[in-house]
Order: sequence, then C-alpha cells, then structure tokens
Amino acid sequence: MPRLSVWLVRTALAHLGAGFTLGALLLFHKGVPLAGALWRLLPLHIELMLVGWTVQLALGVAFWILPRWHTARGNEALAWLAYVLVNFGVLIVGIGQWLGWPPIVVLLGRGAEVLAALAFALHAWPRVKALGA
Repeated sequence: MPRLSVWLVRTALAHLGAGFTLGALLLFHKGVPLAGALWRLLPLHIELMLVGWTVQLALGVAFWILPRWHTARGNEALAWLAYVLVNFGVLIVGIGQWLGWPPIVVLLGRGAEVLAALAFALHAWPRVKALGA
C-alpha cells in the first residue's frame, strides 16, 4: 500500500476513534445527563465522522486502488495537498463550530475541504479511464 494511502487510512481511523468517543459521550449524556454544554460537541462529532472518517477513508482507498500508468500514480503532490487540506478543514470546521468561532472561520474550513476535493480530483483525473480505453 502506498505511503499516502497508509497516512490517509490511519488518519481516518483516528478521526473514527475520536468521533466514536464523542458520539458515545453524547449518547451516554442522553441517558445520564452530565452537562448541557456537551451538546455543543455534536457538530464536531458529525464533522469527524462524515468528513474526517468517511471522506478520508475513500481518498485513501482511491489513491491506492486507481490504476497506475507506467508505475506512476500521477502528481502525488496534489494528493498530499488534499490530505493536508482535508485535515485542516475538518479541524477548523469542527473546532470552530464547537467553540462558536465566527462563521467566516467555519467557511474557511469548508473552503479547505472543497480545495482538498479539487486537488484530489485533479490528481486522480488522469488515472480514470473508460473501460477498454
């Protein structure tokens, strides 16, 4: 498995662990109320699970499994940039919503996530070929 895929999958698993822990805490809080402020963790939980875990795992598997042409995986710098941007975006959006940062900060994080998707798409586009082409 390529090094970037390993990093993407490991980081996705770290996001899964953190998101699962927050989700368990929120679920426990529904049965045994701890503190009303715990519900502020819900957006962070959602961000970790949807983008941090799901999207990042998909990127890691896609980088690994898409066809290589002449043993090259294309412009790996764009894929590494996507890795950095998606993690930056998850942290900024999740923590920004949790701490009540201004909406422009959350928008900056979403912008980083969109740029990550664009960078990965630019990397992967030459590797996607029609069947028989």
